[in-house]
Amino acid sequence: MTSRLFLNSISEIEKVPEHSLKHLLNEAHFNIKVEDAIIFGIKLVVIYLIVRILTAIAKYLFRHTMRKQAEKGMDVTKVMFLKQIVVTAIYIIGCATFLSLIPGMEKISNSILASAGILAMAVGLASQEALSNIVGGLFIIFTRPFKVGDFIKVDDEVVGTVIEITLRHTILQNVENRMILIPNSKINSATIINSSYGDSSTCAFIDIGVSYDTNLDQAIEVMREEIMRHKLLIDHRTGEEKKAGVPEVVIKVINLGDSAITLRAWAWASTATDATIMKYDLFKSIKERFDKEKIEIPYPYFNQIVKNEGL
Repeated sequence: MTSRLFLNSISEIEKVPEHSLKHLLNEAHFNIKVEDAIIFGIKLVVIYLIVRILTAIAKYLFRHTMRKQAEKGMDVTKVMFLKQIVVTAIYIIGCATFLSLIPGMEKISNSILASAGILAMAVGLASQEALSNIVGGLFIIFTRPFKVGDFIKVDDEVVGTVIEITLRHTILQNVENRMILIPNSKINSATIINSSYGDSSTCAFIDIGVSYDTNLDQAIEVMREEIMRHKLLIDHRTGEEKKAGVPEVVIKVINLGDSAITLRAWAWASTATDATIMKYDLFKSIKERFDKEKIEIPYPYFNQIVKNEGL
C-alpha cells in the first residue's frame, strides 16, 4: 500500500514539470514563442561555430601553403590575397545564412548567396573608394608590378619592403621597422621604383666635391682605392668591358661648381639596401682618406666687411 502511494506521488510530480515546461515553451512574449527563440538562438550559435571553424581551417591551409611555397622560393603574394577573399566569402555566407533565419529576410539571403547577388551587394554597400581599392588589389596581383618581399619606392616618398597585399591596402615595412599602409587605388596610380624587379644589383652614386687646386688624378685614385676596399662592392662589368680595360669603379668629373669640382663614382652592390649602406660608409672613409692625403673638400664661406664711419 505504501509503495503504491509512493509511485502515484512520483507520477504526479513528473506530470507537473512536463506540463509547466510545455506551457513555458508555448508562452509568447512580444508575439514570439519562447520555444522559437531558443531554437533561433541554437541555430545562431551553430552558424557562428561553423563560420569560426571554416575560417580557422582556411587560414591554416593557406598558412601551410605559403610556408611550402616560401621554402621552395616561390611567390606567396597570390596565396595571401586569395586567403583574404576566401575568408571574406565565408563571413558573407555566414551573414546570409543568419539573415535566412529572420522571417521576411529570406529573399535578401538568397540574393547574397547567389554569385550575382554577392557582386550586387558589394557594389551597393561598398563605397566607391573601398571598391576601387579591391579592384586595385586585383590589378596588383595579376599585373605583378611588385610582390611580397620586394623593396620598392612609391612616388619618391615612401620606401620599404612589401609585407602584405590585402583587399584594401598594400603594407610596406620601412627601414625604421614602421608599417606603412597605402591604399591599393593610390599605389596603382603611383610611380613605383622596384629594386627587386629583374636584376636586383644597384648602382650607388658617390659624389664628392674637391677644390679647384686639387690634383684630380690623385683624388680619383684615392676614391677608387677606398671604394675597392669595401666588402659590399661587386664587379658589374660585362665581359666586353673587362676586355676593353674599363675599370671596376668608374669615376668622372660631372660638375664644375662655384666653389668645387664634383667627382662621381659609380659603385655597384648586390641590392638596393647594400648600395645604400656602402654609400654611407664610403662618405666617411673617403673624407678621412682625403684628410690624410691633404685633399681639400671645400665648403662655402663668406667674408664680411664692416665699415666704421667714425675712423
